[in-house]
Amino acid sequence: MPPTPFPSLDVTAAAAPRAAPLPDTAPAQVQTALCHAGRHPQAHSGAVNVPVFHASTILFPTLEALDAKASAPVRYGRRGTPTTQALEEAVSALEGAVGTVLTPSGAMAITVTLLAHARPGAHYLIPDNVYGPCRHAYTELLQPMGIDCTFYDPQIGAGIARLVRPETVLIWIEPPGSQTFEMPDIRAIVDVARAHGIPTALDNTWSGGLFLQPLAMGVTYSVQAGTKYLCGHSDVMSGTIACAPGAHERMKTYAARLGVCVGPDDAYLVLRGMRTLIMRMRQHHAAGLQVAAWLQTRPEVLRVMHPGLASDPGHALWRRDFTGASGLFGFVLKPVARPALARMMDGLRYYGMGSSWGGFESLLIPTEPAKLRSSTEWAPGGQSMRIHVGLEDPEDLIRDLEAGLARLN
Repeated sequence: MPPTPFPSLDVTAAAAPRAAPLPDTAPAQVQTALCHAGRHPQAHSGAVNVPVFHASTILFPTLEALDAKASAPVRYGRRGTPTTQALEEAVSALEGAVGTVLTPSGAMAITVTLLAHARPGAHYLIPDNVYGPCRHAYTELLQPMGIDCTFYDPQIGAGIARLVRPETVLIWIEPPGSQTFEMPDIRAIVDVARAHGIPTALDNTWSGGLFLQPLAMGVTYSVQAGTKYLCGHSDVMSGTIACAPGAHERMKTYAARLGVCVGPDDAYLVLRGMRTLIMRMRQHHAAGLQVAAWLQTRPEVLRVMHPGLASDPGHALWRRDFTGASGLFGFVLKPVARPALARMMDGLRYYGMGSSWGGFESLLIPTEPAKLRSSTEWAPGGQSMRIHVGLEDPEDLIRDLEAGLARLN
């Protein structure tokens, strides 16, 4: 089913229009799956939610059963319990995956995916605007092993074919890019990768696994920080690797050899958060666009980086591939002294200052994307900011920003 575009905003008037509510275009089966995937009440005395299984040792009633434990659905805590298996099932249903590997954080999901393809002389292609821990996983773990990487221009599209080598083992994609929100041409990059028989991994955290279906586009691994939108409540560290056909068993085995496993309480909380994912993402979409549109009207703002805005350079690609936008985007303030920025930030009522995003609460922090680039330049002409629009009323969030900009001035 092709994606149905959600509303975008082309702001030209002095007053920002109110973003239209997100239409109910998500396929009914996805919403239903999020309510039911991973739930097996008949196996747990009728309980609606899967219980939290705290388990390491699993006992077998007979020697015959012990001898056959390799085929048992649960055989050792590190290998999975009904709680973690329920979350794997739910993420696989959301992403259209044959199977999902869980990790204790999004950063570990990235690292495991990279390491699973490492070998002497290997070469990776990673966008220059990639999330910092992905870059660090290469520079601090893979590079010392003699593994090579080309950090490519995120706007390269089909031109990535020029960078492919015989030893290229993985192409990483991040839509949109971390902190600067460029939208890559996913389809063009995947076409090149498939023509060369190279697997691809895509960081799907921004879409929450809902607004983009990368596995259906030919991507091999859809990686998420479940810490963000899947959980949605800023109280869990979690990572997921949703796998295309032919990729799951290898990734599952590799993660098991590393001893990667997740705690049952964390798995339960992510699973609980996923039940309301669609409703939360609808609000993030609408409120995020409303706040982004308002910021475009402000004289203190040089530019807003949100692919859902019609003025954004990546808007056409976003409309083609995505069915919505999350609440995370960026903007650039005109040059401002640090004390003035502090006046703005320190008095905010509803925006917190802190790492992460994807929870119910709004966040705002200054960023320095230039420090995380090596092959492309980031010179926006002012102070870069990253904003996460949470589930508060967007009018309250706008008034809070308005007061903050007044203090800045």
